[in-house]
Amino acid sequence: MLAKIHRVRVAGDFARTVRSGARSGRRNVVIYALPRPGDEPSRCGFIVGKNVGNAVARNLVKRRLRAAAAAFIARNPHGLDLVVRALPASALAGWDDLSRDFDKAVAGALRRCRDKGDTGW
Repeated sequence: MLAKIHRVRVAGDFARTVRSGARSGRRNVVIYALPRPGDEPSRCGFIVGKNVGNAVARNLVKRRLRAAAAAFIARNPHGLDLVVRALPASALAGWDDLSRDFDKAVAGALRRCRDKGDTGW
C-alpha cells in the first residue's frame, strides 16, 4: 500500500500529469511522468478501466502495479508524479511481465522528461 502522501488523488492532478507529462508505453501499461518542483514527495496514481476485465482482474492488476510503484517510490522518494494506465493485456500478464513493463515504461518517461528539459530528472 502506498502512503497517502505518495498517492495522486485529485482529478486535477491526474489531468495535469496526463496532459503535460512525458508518456511512455509498453504492452501492459502506459506511464505519464511529470516532475514536481522542489523537494515534494513523489506520487503515483492508477487508471484501470473496465476494458482490463472484471472487478477481480482489475483489482489484481492494481495490487501488482501498486507494488511496482512502491518499489519505484522507495528508490525515488522525491520530485515526480506518475500516472499509470493499465492496458487490457495487463489482465493476462504475470507479475514479472507487469513489473518489467512498469520499470521500462518509467525509464522511458524519465528519459523523455530529460529530453524535454524538465527540471529534476
